[in-house]
Amino acid sequence: MTTPLLSLTWTDHVTGRQGFLVVDRLVRGVASGGLRMRAGCTLDEVAGLARGMTVKEALHYDPEARYVPLGGAKGGIDCDPRDPGAYGLLVRYLRAVRPYIETFWTTGEDLGVTQDLVDRAAAEAGLVSSIQAVYPLLDDEVAARRRLADAFAVRVDGIGLGELVGGCGVAESVLAALDRAGVPYAGTRVAVQGLGTMGGATARFLTRAGLTVVAVADVRGTIANPAGLDVDALLAARDAYGTVARSALRPGDRELPGDAWLAADAEVLVPAAVSYAVGVADQERITARWIVEAANMPVVPEAEALLTARGVAVLPDVVVNSGTNAWWWWTLFGDIGADADEAFAYTRRSMRALTDVVLARAEADGSTPRAAAHAVAADRLPLLAERFGSYR
Repeated sequence: MTTPLLSLTWTDHVTGRQGFLVVDRLVRGVASGGLRMRAGCTLDEVAGLARGMTVKEALHYDPEARYVPLGGAKGGIDCDPRDPGAYGLLVRYLRAVRPYIETFWTTGEDLGVTQDLVDRAAAEAGLVSSIQAVYPLLDDEVAARRRLADAFAVRVDGIGLGELVGGCGVAESVLAALDRAGVPYAGTRVAVQGLGTMGGATARFLTRAGLTVVAVADVRGTIANPAGLDVDALLAARDAYGTVARSALRPGDRELPGDAWLAADAEVLVPAAVSYAVGVADQERITARWIVEAANMPVVPEAEALLTARGVAVLPDVVVNSGTNAWWWWTLFGDIGADADEAFAYTRRSMRALTDVVLARAEADGSTPRAAAHAVAADRLPLLAERFGSYR
């Protein structure tokens, strides 16, 4: 494991809370990675996420595409996003790291922080944009920025396109795994932890593909129904943090403890909420065939090893949830326009191809999907370095 190019800890002079920034690698002088806010966030956590971003970017390298992957980075703030002082803390953090965002760190929404919030806080901190470091790499900055703004303005059934593409990518990874295993969509049951942006969109797309969502978990507990939940009704009843109003539950829906989703009678588990959600003790309760990491780092390595030994496949976050990041750049660099149908088609095609490559590599090497993903990225990083230059 290599040492990051840059690692820093910031202490807020008002609250004493800490924020972190880790730049794992630069490609063409720029790195990409979101900014998360959660109570208990640590420098080690952010460093792991930054390494993951390096892999995600490299996995999407396509020499025929306009989008050229960047390096990996990540930011984090140790604060509950529901804290009344969270927004002021976010603004002060962005002011402190402003020189890095202006020169080489492009960032955006992540756990606990929406893109609208990032944009508002960035403007208050004096930034042109949270992704302004990438502007010098664009052929036509004005057209590119307009295209991305137009894409974020697109709504599908009242939901922003930017909130849906990531879940579309996660769902396509699930479908690709089912297809490789010869498992029909109808009758395949899914449990989702987290019904926020990523988890909600994933549940939406999997339901539309014919799978049955039998359990979803939020901060208030697990909602379960072995006959299938009304996903659309639950999504419509969410608050800004992905918590479902229990008044939307039907007579057959049951309220269970928060960790009940782990033991759901389902073929697919989708942890889409927080990091480190599945530990060594948690994995003993899992009977699913696949765990699909819609969140970043939700399965701890020791638990993944035990799951693998039991025949449970863990589809890694660096593949599964990489569609959101890639969609930003596909749009900004001009591979796709501000159109929902085009975005979903491109995301499905790209994510299926990537999932197939990784799963085929795992089968050929006799390795796990995570090891295979890192191997594929390792093959592509030198190509990026050779073509565009890469330095640590």
